[in-house]
Amino acid sequence: MLLCGPSGSGKSLVAARSGLPVLRLDDFYKEGDDPTLPLVEGSSDIDWDHPESWDADVAVAAITRLCATGSTPVPVYDIALSARTGEETLHIGRTPLFVAEGIFAAEIVERCRELGVLADAMCLTRGPVVTFRRRFLRDLKEGRKSVPFLLRRGWRLMRAERSIVTRQVSLGAHPCDRDEALGRLAAAAAGRQSRQQTAA
Repeated sequence: MLLCGPSGSGKSLVAARSGLPVLRLDDFYKEGDDPTLPLVEGSSDIDWDHPESWDADVAVAAITRLCATGSTPVPVYDIALSARTGEETLHIGRTPLFVAEGIFAAEIVERCRELGVLADAMCLTRGPVVTFRRRFLRDLKEGRKSVPFLLRRGWRLMRAERSIVTRQVSLGAHPCDRDEALGRLAAAAAGRQSRQQTAA
């Protein structure tokens, strides 16, 4: 189950409330000294909201490994440091579904579908003003970046939110609010469990 949406839209909260295992796709960000990191146009700021700031190949490999074996190594990423600080192993056992959530999840919808590992793809939307407030308060509390950077990024993302959602939907994610997303997650989990019991 891929769950995308603008930064601050509540993806992590929905994933946690689903009761399913969660793969945090934000842990697959590139490190801050990577020369391929994109910059915000007309600025020296790294554009952490651009898909090229993220390692899609490694994320897809982790998803397919989880589907095949029930476990995979994943990096531990510190957003404040813009660096990977370690590695841990995610185990999902024989759980029929898991949630892979992150702002770039839509970028891999088609690849996951072609690999036969996609159950559903959703784009969580809350509205630009609500998302701006949630994102800023979260990032400030967690000390993710400097306040000036967070304000510049927040203003830019608020203006771009509708186009961000439009792009993610065009890549194959279904637009929904929190309640619909939780409903689709619950329905998919129940459906998979029922099919497993029937097969057994």
